[in-house]
Amino acid sequence: MEFERVYSAKVDKAKGLKCDQTIRLTGFYTSKDCPEKLRRIKYHDSGTGRTLVFLTNNFELKAMELAMLYKHRWFIETFFKWIKQHLKIKSFWGTTRNTVKTQIWIAITVYVTIIILKKELKIEQSIYEILQVLSINIFDKKPIYQLFSKTNLQNFKEHDYIQLNMFDL
Repeated sequence: MEFERVYSAKVDKAKGLKCDQTIRLTGFYTSKDCPEKLRRIKYHDSGTGRTLVFLTNNFELKAMELAMLYKHRWFIETFFKWIKQHLKIKSFWGTTRNTVKTQIWIAITVYVTIIILKKELKIEQSIYEILQVLSINIFDKKPIYQLFSKTNLQNFKEHDYIQLNMFDL
């Protein structure tokens, strides 16, 4: 990324800030797409040993506040990645804040319940397999531990029954 520094503000290097600059992008396409000035904040995270560079158009907040906001945003992004991978939420049922929060909490509750069930009943199957068995037997009145007993799992194998043809072809 090509840029020119317009101004540099003083920073407290003891807190991990390396620089707080006002910049203008100078690349051919970037200067056309973003002609206004930006703020470039460089922050060294002593916990991870990484140096992070943030670009923003926010000139109101302090540099340290912006660095912490962006740092915490990464945790939020990884949380949503975890939700997509583990909770199998493909889409949200609604767009209101309450609907989304309710759906996420229900999915987390189901996930934690399955983990507790797996641990307490010493079930060998994966969480995915447990969810599949439970979804098939959702209205069964059998105790859950019986669904995962070795003799009961054999009932899920396909049987080679002779069936009538539906169409005469």
